[in-house]
Amino acid sequence: QVQLVESGGGLVQAGGSLRLSCAASGSIFSINAMGWYRQAPGKQRELVAAITSGGSTNYADSVKGRFTISRDNAKNTVYLQMNSLKPEDTAVYYCHVVLSHDYWGQGTQVTVSS
Repeated sequence: QVQLVESGGGLVQAGGSLRLSCAASGSIFSINAMGWYRQAPGKQRELVAAITSGGSTNYADSVKGRFTISRDNAKNTVYLQMNSLKPEDTAVYYCHVVLSHDYWGQGTQVTVSS
């Protein structure tokens, strides 16, 4: 079994910053991709950013230049640094980890006020 524990969400004013963390624990031998998705009310879950085991990254166009994904392989942890936040970034953010199966975190709320 694999457990994902997310932290770092909260309420911030537009233009502010937040840093999300997601730590994986349990039966982990090799993590492939790690990433973050988000889901706003009434909308589908969408990819925000992803990073491979080799460090290659992929971002949604809406967050390019504002968000940075990184990972610490020794700690099995993925981070999402979010700068210049906008009200449209408001959503529940989910950590996603790919091992032999896909695993999801419980979600953390990010609210950006205008």
